[in-house]
Amino acid sequence: MKRRELLHALLGASAAWGCGVREGEPPPPPVAALGGADVERGHRLVRDLDADFESAPEHRVPVAIVGGGPAGLSAAWWLARHDRPFTLFELEDEVGGTSRSGASAVTPYPLGAHYLPLPDAANERLRAFLHHMGALDSRGEPTPTTTVREPDERVFYGGYWYPGLYPYAGASAHDLAQLGRFHRVLDRYAGVRDGAGRPAFALPLARSSMDADLVALDRETGAAWLDRQGFTSPRLRWLCDYACRDDYGLSVDETSAWALLFYWVSRMPAPGEETAPLLTWPEGNGALVGHLRALLRDRVQPGHAVGAVRQDEAGVTLHVSRADGQRMRVRCDRCVLAVPDFVRARLLPGSVSPSPYSAWLVSNLHLADRPAGLGSEPAWDNVLHGSESLGYVSATHQRGRDHGPTVWTHYLPLLREDAREALLEAEPAALADAVAHDLERAHPDLRAHLERVDLWRWGHAMVSPRPGFLEGGRRLQERSAPIGRIHLAHTDLSGVALFEEAFFHGTRAAEEILAAGPHPGEGGAPT
Repeated sequence: MKRRELLHALLGASAAWGCGVREGEPPPPPVAALGGADVERGHRLVRDLDADFESAPEHRVPVAIVGGGPAGLSAAWWLARHDRPFTLFELEDEVGGTSRSGASAVTPYPLGAHYLPLPDAANERLRAFLHHMGALDSRGEPTPTTTVREPDERVFYGGYWYPGLYPYAGASAHDLAQLGRFHRVLDRYAGVRDGAGRPAFALPLARSSMDADLVALDRETGAAWLDRQGFTSPRLRWLCDYACRDDYGLSVDETSAWALLFYWVSRMPAPGEETAPLLTWPEGNGALVGHLRALLRDRVQPGHAVGAVRQDEAGVTLHVSRADGQRMRVRCDRCVLAVPDFVRARLLPGSVSPSPYSAWLVSNLHLADRPAGLGSEPAWDNVLHGSESLGYVSATHQRGRDHGPTVWTHYLPLLREDAREALLEAEPAALADAVAHDLERAHPDLRAHLERVDLWRWGHAMVSPRPGFLEGGRRLQERSAPIGRIHLAHTDLSGVALFEEAFFHGTRAAEEILAAGPHPGEGGAPT
């Protein structure tokens, strides 16, 4: 693609900013690394579906976990806590899925998800895990270094940075009245309880009410719901669109109205209260999966592609290809399939209809010093009003390093229908140029401080909660049920790609195995 076409493809209408006068210069920033899911290894997995594994050596493990993202790692952690032997197989060379992280001499930084709202008291397992890793103190409160440090967020609007996320500068009485009414609607939903005492919206989603009047919200888009409620303020509409792009990689025109409300209400402790405080680390949610990985040690086998899952009355057989080309058959009593729907449909044909996904570009900008900006002081989360991107987070902010070298992580959900193809086909230098172009509206001298850009392409970044994703309120019940000896764990089961959902499904699947009782078999990793 030519530069102008790529800018429009990635940044939408905002790409028009300065495009004419900057065509052809300055040169694109240097790209030091280009990463993402190993597409070729994934394609090899598909080819191996028809490969002959009959002559491959067989290895036995009591429980096999397929997938080393947050769901698979959480299942492994729960089994390990209960002394149940298992082996986890991961396609990539590193575990963590979309919660992976990187590091430089300056700081660790996220490659994907970068925060976790403080779980409420009812989410006992996740709170126990956070306590174990030192994120919560003995009273169950987040530690000072884990809670997002103030200032937590700011928005670039009309040429200046302003504190907070809503663009108050120049807001009319009409805008503010609609914002107040919107918050009252959220408060009302935060107070709803159904006949079983379940809240209207909760994390994990399995704790949410599926009463018919609430599920009915899933029949329309967030934009249609806003229209019905008379919410016409452009500022409020932008805020809602930002929320949908932030958690779902969708515009408010594409997102289920149920999911739009879930974004806020599921994180509200009670009506009238602020949303739960956010927990973060310099490497984002890489700290969570890193702690899990360290606990599991040699029971995790990266670089192992599972190409088929077959079961009979006595157990489950996996066809496994190692990164070095060797093949083996792994026989287990039970299996946790912790993979997205589109992978599960290949491993276990006929078991699921794949959900739609959104693609993302995550870019880490390594800066020798801080670019200038007008207005409010730098924050952890820095949002650009009017951009297709979500802006950037600062990896050094959490540790109080406000000056000197840093790493900014820029998040760009791609809203085009052919986004995945455009992302994979674009030249890395052009992608880095588009990201720099996006940030230059707020930091004109960005390139003078920019040493390099690391790009991470997520072609299937997250499941997309479009209207109808709740499947009439039956989604969890129908998608999460074990298939014989195969137990299922992934955020795709919920339809929202959040760490809380992955952790819930992972520990739930592990608990199903524990409830099935002890079974014979030796532990440890296959040789």
